[in-house]
Amino acid sequence: MDIPAVPTKVDPGALTAVLDGRWAGLRREVRAQMAAEDFSDPANLDIEAHRAQVLENLRRLARTDQPGLGFDVAYGGGNDVGGSVTSFEMLGFGDLSLMVKAGVQWGLFGGAVQLLGTERHHEKYLRGIMDLSTLGCFAMTEHGHGSDVQNLHTTATYDPAAREFVVHSPDSGATKEYIGNAARDGRLAVVFAQLVTGGESRGVHAFLVPIRDADGTPAPGVTIEDCGRKAGLNGVDNGRLTFDRVRVPREALLNRFGDVAEDGAYSSPIESDGRRFFTMLGTLIRGRVSVGGSAGNATKRALALAIRYGEQRRQFKRPDGDEVVILDYLGHQRKLLPALAKTYALHFAQEELVSKLHDIPSDASEEEQRELEARAAGLKAFNTWHATRTIQAAREACGGAGYLSENLLAGLKADTDVFTTFEGDNTVLLQLVAKGLLTQYKEYFEDLSPLATARFVAEQLVGAVLERTAARQVVERLTESDDGDVLFDREWQQKLFEDREEHVLEGVANRLRKAADDPFGVFNAAQDHVLRAGRVHVDRLVLDAFARAVSSCEDAEAKALLERVCDLYALSAIEEDRAWFLEHGRLTASRSKAVTAAVNGLCAELRPHARALVDAFAIPEQFLAAPMLLG
Repeated sequence: MDIPAVPTKVDPGALTAVLDGRWAGLRREVRAQMAAEDFSDPANLDIEAHRAQVLENLRRLARTDQPGLGFDVAYGGGNDVGGSVTSFEMLGFGDLSLMVKAGVQWGLFGGAVQLLGTERHHEKYLRGIMDLSTLGCFAMTEHGHGSDVQNLHTTATYDPAAREFVVHSPDSGATKEYIGNAARDGRLAVVFAQLVTGGESRGVHAFLVPIRDADGTPAPGVTIEDCGRKAGLNGVDNGRLTFDRVRVPREALLNRFGDVAEDGAYSSPIESDGRRFFTMLGTLIRGRVSVGGSAGNATKRALALAIRYGEQRRQFKRPDGDEVVILDYLGHQRKLLPALAKTYALHFAQEELVSKLHDIPSDASEEEQRELEARAAGLKAFNTWHATRTIQAAREACGGAGYLSENLLAGLKADTDVFTTFEGDNTVLLQLVAKGLLTQYKEYFEDLSPLATARFVAEQLVGAVLERTAARQVVERLTESDDGDVLFDREWQQKLFEDREEHVLEGVANRLRKAADDPFGVFNAAQDHVLRAGRVHVDRLVLDAFARAVSSCEDAEAKALLERVCDLYALSAIEEDRAWFLEHGRLTASRSKAVTAAVNGLCAELRPHARALVDAFAIPEQFLAAPMLLG
């Protein structure tokens, strides 16, 4: 095959145009606004000063049109869901405490009021939420229940005589914990609680509960505690909330998916309590999408700092006496360039996800909604795990300089660490991805009689021997060819990922077919396999998204460079999972060695373009002002 040569020099602006994508105009606008603001790094601030600075910056942000982008035009919003998420993601270039506090106020709190409430709530609250006259909290997580939202302990019991709900924390496990905006600034909270009416529990619903009066005094029956200093994000005032028989009016119920009449009668457009619960949560995925994108931008910032430093810092001499810049060493390139390639890949996958979120119709089928939720879950996990690993690698790549707070990487490490477990624990999210994939095997799980089980196994064997998938056939044909450049064949790369996904998923389904005998035991024993299924599925989605972005690139020089960056992403991912590909006969030993050689070669080939690739992120220079960089 003919591998196009990378141009000697590529304009970073041409790459930025590709990266900025559908919301390019908005990205330019947000960058200009960020560049016009004075940025004060919070490294030397105490908690109270940091919180005050973040609130002031939030008020500045409220004076722009960004916070309203995701809200209804009827209340002063912009009806631009994708633009709203994109603008939140852009905050990931700066102080991540501001991004999180903005996400709590406008994404979680405001989003819950908009998406779970009805016109009476919209009319009363949305304008105040947008302009910050109503500061709020999103009170879901409890001390005893984080990911298992369906079994929260907080109750909201309807009193028909008073036409009120009584919100109560029955035990210490029901304490609402880690609630952003609760410790200092919040006045109103969306509280998730078990709705009880007529002596019957109807599952988790959301209620608007005042937690402070206008002077900041806790409301009667509400106890507020400060979570105190955290490992990072100390500009966010996380707090704990408990409720002692707090009464709120019947209208405090956010009643889009379930309502209670004055006499206590419950009604809902969704009959099943379980299905209603998952539909409610499914509407709130914007926060999860935004966290993933913000983590991606924090990763870009770390890579920009590390690669700039790597082009300046010199260590040891060549035979001719000149000292070598550390980015010229293969070992240093290996730390940063595959991570940079994956950052590009995740960027394009995130861009596709935001477009899907923006375009999904209000009457989307349950299948469409679940597919979107699964994709959001998988990419949030991948983006945040990648941020954790890459920011650590960037810190190491900058040595002792990277450990100094003034050089920004230490703060990025601390602030992004929790991203892997908030807005959904990543391990749980990958299980959600796998669960969605396994629905295609539903017919086998519905009838687990001995005859059905035998048929399932027989079909698996026949499929393995006689009916190999089209993806497997392409992989075998190209892998066994004499073409030494097959590793750079995009079809081979994509089919290899696709084939791995199909094989792993079939294996999981096969292991779970006995779940009727011991559902928990069988699932628990196969959990590693389930998580792998989710992981390889997202791997495939990310590579496909990158390939589509490259093929649609109109600038020839940018396209040629992105082709090689995409190769580095694909081959470094294959190298990382070489054990599986070797064990399952998808790579020969010689091909496996060739993959490592190809990754090394790509690192050398992309080394001259490393600065252009990070400059293309167009991060405002004030956010890269680290003393370790010479200018």
